[in-house]
Amino acid sequence: MEVIIIAAVAKNNVIGYKGQIPWHISEDFKHFKEETMSYPCIMGDVTYESLPENSKPLPGRENVVLTFNKEYHPKGTTVMYDFEKAINYCKKKGCKKIFITGGATIYRIGMKYTDKLKITRIQKEYKGDTFFPEIEGDEWALIKEEKHYDEKEKVDYSFQTFKRKK
Repeated sequence: MEVIIIAAVAKNNVIGYKGQIPWHISEDFKHFKEETMSYPCIMGDVTYESLPENSKPLPGRENVVLTFNKEYHPKGTTVMYDFEKAINYCKKKGCKKIFITGGATIYRIGMKYTDKLKITRIQKEYKGDTFFPEIEGDEWALIKEEKHYDEKEKVDYSFQTFKRKK
């Protein structure tokens, strides 16, 4: 089973501000959907709650939501209280891939379990209060990069794929 972190990350490692993504690049949302469709997505409860109402739960994917709150059970999700158990749950189901979809704490915890990073790198700094962990160059190799430009945001961005060095 391949464990993949997928995230959109600004130049200053910002991934969020006040519970929202600080930019809107429709191609990135399309990319996220295409990559994750039909695979489980592991996310924290704050990330789940930040999804637009019409996207809860993410359609066509099992939404595995991590929380410490034993009373938290959003409809249509699989709630878990331990990251490792969430990974093992997906493994036991025979999933070929699973995606870790945020937020910051889940990304930090997930880094040690991850085989690949699928990063949308946005070439602009944004104001934010939530950050993606540093990608250590000695641990990760950039194996693919597709460069793009978003007219609406007036920003260069690229879809990057990193693979863990053995």
